[in-house]
Amino acid sequence: MSVSNKIKGYFLAALAAAAYGTNPAFAVPLYETGMNPNSVLLFRYALGIPLLLIVLFVRKIPLSLKRDEIFPVAMLGVLMALSSLTLFESYRYMNSGIASTLLFVYPIMVAVIMIFFFHEKFKINLLICLLFMCSGLFLLMKSDATTSLSGYGCLLVMISALTYALYIVLVNVSKVVSAIPTTKLLFYVLIFGCFVFLFAIAAGSELTVPQKAGGWLNLFALALIPTVVSLACTSAAIHLIGSTSTAIFGALEPVTAVILSMAVLRQSITWQEILGGLLIVVATTIVVGDKSVDKIILRVRKMFPRSLLHNNRQR
Repeated sequence: MSVSNKIKGYFLAALAAAAYGTNPAFAVPLYETGMNPNSVLLFRYALGIPLLLIVLFVRKIPLSLKRDEIFPVAMLGVLMALSSLTLFESYRYMNSGIASTLLFVYPIMVAVIMIFFFHEKFKINLLICLLFMCSGLFLLMKSDATTSLSGYGCLLVMISALTYALYIVLVNVSKVVSAIPTTKLLFYVLIFGCFVFLFAIAAGSELTVPQKAGGWLNLFALALIPTVVSLACTSAAIHLIGSTSTAIFGALEPVTAVILSMAVLRQSITWQEILGGLLIVVATTIVVGDKSVDKIILRVRKMFPRSLLHNNRQR
């Protein structure tokens, strides 16, 4: 692969992650105008559907689903909707940048699920990541001597991370789903996800709409930037530099969310929260790039003779 293609792939991966990290910058202002998370997501998903339809048409991807694809795709739509809803709901109880950082524990959840339910081999780097993650969560849960994060807000983010982790696992283990093109899959995920939000409205959740043109612009931006743009850049980056390198750039998602929460939403953040978030990002990056990390650990082990390690244990 040429250097220019690699650079292009890295740029697209970074752009995809940064685009996805803009979620709170568009969602929180809508809350301030009276909209609720369920309505915001209903409009986001509904507006994203025609945009993806255009992409499918341009790429000449057929819309039809096979009979055995309908149920697993519907399940993915429900999982994605629940993940989005709990994350967007958490923005009402805590700093949106911190919420986006907490969400970034989902790759570790994926690794744990694969070990316990699909017999993946346990690796030492996962233990290191779990220690990093717990340390980061501890720092975030008690940011200073006088304030602490909302326990309910943290619970919502953890549910969001878990449902997204289940979404990823299902995509990876299902042969039926893996055969569906990514854009087509997301198109139907958004359609089935809309039914979740409509069900919530039927169950009593109020349907709220933007009161000003700026609100509609925010909704359109939500449908375009963190959905369509992020997806398109991710797909192109995977093609150029591979899924692992692309996923590592996902660390820019919480970084973007934190920066925007401070610059655009005027939300405050402490150095302790930054350190906690950094530990979570580092832990997740290790999980994503586990092959390279395993090589590093092995190289470090080779630097120390076994006799030296044995003597240290005796001491």
